[in-house]
Amino acid sequence: MKGFIPSKKKVPYPINSLLRLYLDQYNREMKLPIAYEDLLRFTTSVSLIDAKGEDTLWETVYYDPADSDELHRALTQIYALLKTDGDTEVLQHLSVARIDFCTFGNTKPFRVRIINRYNDNYDHFYVKRADASRIYGLELEHILSPNRITYLVNENTLIEEHIAGIPGDQFMEHNLGESVFNQIRIAKEFVKFNERCFVRLLGDMRAYNYVVDITPDIEGSQYRIRAIDFDQQSYEGRKSFYLPQYFKENNPIIFLGIEHMTPATVKQYQLEERSLIANRLKGEQGRMNKLFEIMRKDTISTPTKVKQLSKELAAHHNNPKFLQCRNMAEVVLTNLELLVDKDFVQSMR
Repeated sequence: MKGFIPSKKKVPYPINSLLRLYLDQYNREMKLPIAYEDLLRFTTSVSLIDAKGEDTLWETVYYDPADSDELHRALTQIYALLKTDGDTEVLQHLSVARIDFCTFGNTKPFRVRIINRYNDNYDHFYVKRADASRIYGLELEHILSPNRITYLVNENTLIEEHIAGIPGDQFMEHNLGESVFNQIRIAKEFVKFNERCFVRLLGDMRAYNYVVDITPDIEGSQYRIRAIDFDQQSYEGRKSFYLPQYFKENNPIIFLGIEHMTPATVKQYQLEERSLIANRLKGEQGRMNKLFEIMRKDTISTPTKVKQLSKELAAHHNNPKFLQCRNMAEVVLTNLELLVDKDFVQSMR
């Protein structure tokens, strides 16, 4: 499978007033005690090394003692907003164990580790620069996927919950040597994940941009692949960018599918996933209409990329309707309309 990288580093797009009204309506917009920029005031940092002694590409950051206490209080309050709708009772036994910073990625996120002092259990959340296309990606994930997403926005700050699971690259390194039964289930889930990404045009799903959630079952295990990076929501112009099957980093799972599944089986799983997406879309029609009304008036890509993707999808689906699309919102909406009308063309080709 041929791999590729985005043509250029994606530029962030501001959140306009209409999108903010939408976020407020659905309880995503909320006053926060600190902003992303406040976390940039760290005084020193050290590389975060994993248990194998390898660099994680994250840096643990430290702050002046005069700022640290206030910062930690604010971060535990944000965690309470994410998890308990702001109930401050939980603050008594929560503290910030560590703050990590990643310079690798468009949003340059901070990862905050919150620890429960009663039992040493810990959780994480992320503080990022807010970006309109990422917000659209989070909303489409929340509405169209089997996963619910919790996030908060305040001005130019985005707070995201931690999505639990084994990072895709680690999963492929350590968890593919399962029974044939489990390998078939892994391959099946990747087909469904591939379809979800292509239908709603979420790009750049290389192995480190998703996690695998494993649930023990009566026989074997159940698997769900969950995207954790939504920066590339309908931004790039190449159709292949929205198909995880084309990233070389995903080849180990692709090869499992080639070994264990026939084209007819692949098509069955694609049809199952499309049916589920269509049902979710119909169930949230009002919310989707509001979102796309705003998205149509927004800019989340360049005219050149919109034109390229429209042409490639028109050829893929043999449908000239894409050529009339003026922006990425209309491209995504046309893709979804074909899904509902059962005219969506198989992606594994």
